[in-house]
Amino acid sequence: MIVAFSVAPAVVDNDSGEMADAVAEAVRVVRESGLPNETNAMFTLLEGEWDEVFGTIKKATEAVRAVSPRTSLVVKADIREGVTNQLTDKVDAVNRRLAKED
Repeated sequence: MIVAFSVAPAVVDNDSGEMADAVAEAVRVVRESGLPNETNAMFTLLEGEWDEVFGTIKKATEAVRAVSPRTSLVVKADIREGVTNQLTDKVDAVNRRLAKED
């Protein structure tokens, strides 16, 4: 499965940089999980089995909750049992089609 998720403090002092600090801690949890992952400006993508993916999301959320009494979590999942490497294969499939147009 691939999961796109975003976790952030819902209450922060924007001048202090608390949001970036909290999000950085969540991303650190994801990267330390050893699961294939990618972070962009809006979401972190995570690939693996159900329990390991959602366990990692829970730990990342707890890292943000440690600095914020209110936390926002958005999750979108593509559940395809037995399929791996979708984090890169999906993008590669689109790029191959784009290359045919050139």
